[in-house]
This record gives sequence, structure tokens and C-alpha cells, in this order.
Amino acid sequence: MPASPTRFVYLGPESTFAEQALRTIPEAEAGVCTPARSVPEALDAVRSGQADAALVPVENSIGGQIGVSLDELASGSPLMIMREVVLLVQFVLVSRENRPLDTIGEVAAHPQSSAQCRRWLRTNLGEPAIVDVLSNGAAAAGVAEGRHKVAICAPIGAVRYGLTVLAKDIADHPNGMTRFALVRRPAPPPPPTGDDVTTLAVSIAHDRVGALLAVLTELAVRGISLTRIESRPTGERLGRYMFFLDCDGHVAEARLGEALAGLRRVCADVRFLGSYPRAETEYGERVVPPAGVTDADFADAAKWLTRLRSGQPE
Repeated sequence: MPASPTRFVYLGPESTFAEQALRTIPEAEAGVCTPARSVPEALDAVRSGQADAALVPVENSIGGQIGVSLDELASGSPLMIMREVVLLVQFVLVSRENRPLDTIGEVAAHPQSSAQCRRWLRTNLGEPAIVDVLSNGAAAAGVAEGRHKVAICAPIGAVRYGLTVLAKDIADHPNGMTRFALVRRPAPPPPPTGDDVTTLAVSIAHDRVGALLAVLTELAVRGISLTRIESRPTGERLGRYMFFLDCDGHVAEARLGEALAGLRRVCADVRFLGSYPRAETEYGERVVPPAGVTDADFADAAKWLTRLRSGQPE
């Protein structure tokens, strides 16, 4: 196995949910963490060797896929996901001092943050004026520096700047989550745990009837469940798409190995983006493969086929 990463880069700036997610990883908490200005910048730092690993968002339970992250993983020199982090997105309302909610007439917030807290703001603050800022980190820093009286930010921002939390959990969707991927240069994947995810970027043969069905069939006949399928335009021309798949299982398992070999035969291109442990969340349940698709089942079937070919009785 490759050495554990010590130099981490994440989608910045500081005091955002990306940094909060990264610091849930023990190696990152003990290592050097540097913010990047964009997802491409973060991933390019890994490709060039300036960082060992990058944490970027790939999916949000409210907004859906993070297109720029998927596009960057599907192009350029290969990178591999070694871990996922699923973070419950909890917004807080902060100020430098305690103050009654009914005295707040203006709130600084990133546009996406204020949009996700719109009902709470209307119910509890009436119709406050919203001052747009560039990030949740900038909102917290603005309060700390006296440029704003009140702001919406991530909990890490309140802690970093020593701000007073006026209200917690103010998002309109209390169970909103963001999924992040920890990405490094190609290396052997972590060993299988029995509850893993494999991510693929698949280009189908557009001139072949039923090309996408052929992809799904290679997985379905081996009892492999898809937990996510997303399409992204390739940029070549209208109607040309790449599909991103999250599958239950690990590349080291016989069933998934056979499926990958099948996809290689029927697809225009397959990019393996990693096999890694499924993140634990308070809402997640362990995925148990259906009967007949364990490695032992595949080994037993292979032995049976060998006996048939050699003329031995069943």
C-alpha cells in the first residue's frame, strides 16, 4: 500500500464545509491542509505532485451532482478516489455578540447558503436584507472583522473566529448532506471491507442501439446495484454524454471484476475512478450483496465449469 498522504488540498477558502469535511479524516488533521481556489486547481495540485491528496465535493443531496468535479475526474491524467466523506450540512447564524433575533435586519451569506435557509430566515427574522459574499468562510471572517453584524456560515467558521452562535441548524432541509471524494494519484485501492463503492466514468458506443442498456446489463446480471448514475456532456457535440456510475462492491471482488471486464468489451471507454469504503452516516445502512454473488459463489461456479469441460461428473 502507498504511504498515507500528509499534504492535503481542498476546495477553499478556509472555514467552509469542505475544510470541515477534510478535518474529519485523522491523517488530514495531523497533516498540512491548504485551500485551493477551485476544483481544477485542487486536482491539478495532486497531479503535479504539489499535494498528496485533494478533497472535492461530488454530490449534494439537494443540488445534485457537482459537475465540475465529475468533469475534472473524467479528463486529464488519471486520478483515483481513495475515500469518501459524507457531511451533514448544518448552517449556523453568527454574530460577534449575543443579540435578539428580532433586531436583525441584514444577514451576510453565500447565495447558496441563504437560498437553503430562506424559509427559516423568513419565519424567524421576517424579511432581512441579504448581503452576498463569496463563501461561508468569507461570511464568518466578515463578522469577525466587523464588516458584517450577522452572517450565515458553517460551524467551523464560528469556532475558528470565536463567534457567538445565535441559532443552530437553520437550513430548511435539516438532513441535507454533501458527499466529498478524497482523491490521489493512481495507486492500489484500499482493501475491500465488505461494504464498498466503486466509481466509474463510462463512455458508451453512441452508434450502437441499446448501448446504455448493455452497460446496465453487465452489472445487473452479476447482482451489482447502482447507487448513482449521472450523465455529463462530453463537449464533443450535442447528444454525446459520459455516464458516471457508483456501484456496490470492490474491484478485488470476482463479480465486480467480471463486470468491469464486460464493460471494457461493450463500451467505447471505461475510466476506473476507484474502489473505497462506503462512508458511514447516521442514515446509512450496510449494503449486503444478494445471494449467489459472493467470491465463494463465483469460485464454486468456476470449479463446476472446469469439471464440465474436463468431462467429470457433476
